[in-house]
Amino acid sequence: MEKIININKPAGWTSFDVVRRLKHHWPQERVGHAGTLDPFAEGVLLVCVGKATKQVPALMTQPKEYRATVHLGIETETLDITGRIVAERNVPPTAAEDIEAMLPHFVGCIQQVPPRYSALKQEGQRMYDLARRGAAVEPQERSVNIYELELSGVKSRDVVELRIVCSKGTFIRSLARDLAHALGTVGFVRRLIRTRIGVYRLEQAVGIDQPETWQAGDCKQ
Repeated sequence: MEKIININKPAGWTSFDVVRRLKHHWPQERVGHAGTLDPFAEGVLLVCVGKATKQVPALMTQPKEYRATVHLGIETETLDITGRIVAERNVPPTAAEDIEAMLPHFVGCIQQVPPRYSALKQEGQRMYDLARRGAAVEPQERSVNIYELELSGVKSRDVVELRIVCSKGTFIRSLARDLAHALGTVGFVRRLIRTRIGVYRLEQAVGIDQPETWQAGDCKQ
């Protein structure tokens, strides 16, 4: 068997939850995903089955596109909607308008510090496990590429929507945090949808509770 299945991951599911669901359907096959989505996030998760698992490294290098709803004026410990509030700051009256002028500074090869709550490892342990236990977590700054970044909507002075096309390893939560800081405030990601990985788009994704559609996911690269 050799399948790449474009799953529309629901919010509240971990990427491993999705893999486990498909593994239950094909217990004799190897199953893996090509790029973690945070539990609160939704959208494209590529699950490779059987011989297609060999394509995971190549798939992970493909550009990724996201839609993010960013809430300004509040920062949470996880930088997303699931964490407790750790900071609040006034939002400048012109913040929404100033975003477009600020976005070019975040395009290209930029330096980014990952969130403390992430699946990255520190001394062999997941950072989110260390952070939940109250242990010291020190994410290291690294280079990522933002290929496209645009303001796609303004819901209010403190809630904006962004469209991002970026490289492997980019944290949209960190981007939202850094953009908010540049605007003189704080922020977190209220909603995150991955709309594309390479040629695989959200419009073509199938549901996690629709196993009858998984057979059509026989799409080799």
